[in-house]
Amino acid sequence: MKTEQLMDYEKLIYSVIHNYKNYYDLEDLKQVGYIALLKACKNYSADKNTKFSTYAYLYIKGEVLKYVREDRAIKVNRDLIKLSSSINKAKEVLEQKLYREPTKTELSLFLDVDESLINEALRNQQPISSLDYVINDDEDKELSVYDVIPYTEIGFSEEILDLKEELEKLTDEEKTLINCRYFNDMTQTETSKVLGINQVKVSRTENKILQKLKGNLVA
Repeated sequence: MKTEQLMDYEKLIYSVIHNYKNYYDLEDLKQVGYIALLKACKNYSADKNTKFSTYAYLYIKGEVLKYVREDRAIKVNRDLIKLSSSINKAKEVLEQKLYREPTKTELSLFLDVDESLINEALRNQQPISSLDYVINDDEDKELSVYDVIPYTEIGFSEEILDLKEELEKLTDEEKTLINCRYFNDMTQTETSKVLGINQVKVSRTENKILQKLKGNLVA
């Protein structure tokens, strides 16, 4: 496949790296995506019974996830950094008024910010321990955080490729719903705002999509 043809699949790269735009340099992720695209081109064979776009998408996502996993420098959204600063100032004001440390709910009301964002900003204030940090006192066998975190390598399988093909057959609205619910980890209420429909319709539509996918995959 020629370089000009590979550029036609640039949207695949953006569809993957878009989910990390608040935490990582998109230019870096784009380069990772291009490398994955080249690898996919090199290893693809028409007898795999799947479209190149489907095959390449999984390659790109795998390489991007690997890069994110191995990148130790955690980048935080600028808005969260600003919110974190506002929280610290609000704490000082409320502590003087209440004569105690304010609760997260009180901070939320004082700043007129959703409590979930308060929680996220406070989590980002916590110090990050190295994966090599020793968590036990056993001199004979030291255990680090890395030692106790399970890791499972997920490879490419026909089932994943089949699922990807079925997802590509969905309508644009159905794809948006699935992306919101299962790739961006959004609630049904949050998804309803994106789609411009009520939460009940999101729930019903989601169930129909899952039933349709299940029926097509086991057929």
